[in-house]
Amino acid sequence: MTVPHAVHGPEELCTQGTRVYQRALQEGHVTQQDIDAAPCLIDYGLLHPVLDDPSRLEPVSPVTALHRLLRTSGQHIAGQRRREAQLIDTFNTLIQAGTHPGTAEETPTLRLLSGKERIGQAIGESMACASEQVLSVQPHDGLVKPPFHHHEAAMERDQEFLDRGGRIRALYQHTVRNAPYVLARYEQLAGDVEARTLDEITERLIVVDRTVAFIPASADRSLALEVRHPALISHFVTVFDRLWRLATPMHPKTVQRQSLGGITPRQRAIAALLIEGHTDTDIADRLGMNVRTARVHIAKLAATLGSESRAQLGYLIGQSGILDQEP
Repeated sequence: MTVPHAVHGPEELCTQGTRVYQRALQEGHVTQQDIDAAPCLIDYGLLHPVLDDPSRLEPVSPVTALHRLLRTSGQHIAGQRRREAQLIDTFNTLIQAGTHPGTAEETPTLRLLSGKERIGQAIGESMACASEQVLSVQPHDGLVKPPFHHHEAAMERDQEFLDRGGRIRALYQHTVRNAPYVLARYEQLAGDVEARTLDEITERLIVVDRTVAFIPASADRSLALEVRHPALISHFVTVFDRLWRLATPMHPKTVQRQSLGGITPRQRAIAALLIEGHTDTDIADRLGMNVRTARVHIAKLAATLGSESRAQLGYLIGQSGILDQEP
């Protein structure tokens, strides 16, 4: 009696399918009879019939098959994202229209916003009603282009807020201290505005008048959460205040970060992450730089300490005591 083939996805290739596919890769082909117990190999495009002999099946290379399946998966994910955005738009309309007569309208403590234009609009609406303070954390993603809050419309919005007597406090990473678009932003803004920097900061955050906050809700920042829950707002403000006290002033008064023992502040931050076992990509992401720049700093650090290998570099960092010195 033939055991029915269990339904599964390509990421969970069955034992029989794996065995037949490996044999096809080794021998260059298998027969139609070989795949009777593993039809998944045809379904997922891992085997294909030979034109002049349909009973003979040849394997697609694993690299080609992987890229094809990843492309299909990416298309599926993109479709799901579009469906999520449509659901948000549909139900936001229904929620706004569904208030019962005779009951007090309550402001939701959490609201999902879709699309960078809609997110920017919501931030603008909050700041138009504000007059006290805006706290923002603006992580750098390693790209040259400026973040959203440097756009012309955002600059006008921020200046109007400052003109009403509001205060702006912004946190960046050290990697943008000399970025032209950052310097230009603070040269143009007039009012009670300060900016500081750290090696590492949290994800993007904007808190307006301690009443509403905005945080990303997706990796590409095309979705955002509008938060009005008092406990969460208090938590965000506390985190910001503690980071602010640790940060180095950048505007209006700049404090230069000093090298210690020939090790620059940026190399010192990289050294701390290296001994924790982080990869070059992880280090670049956390410090807001591209991988190539991170590797240049690692090479300079290794040259300064006289290291000839990655393993030796970690040892020399520990022996040097550079992480124990006060910056």
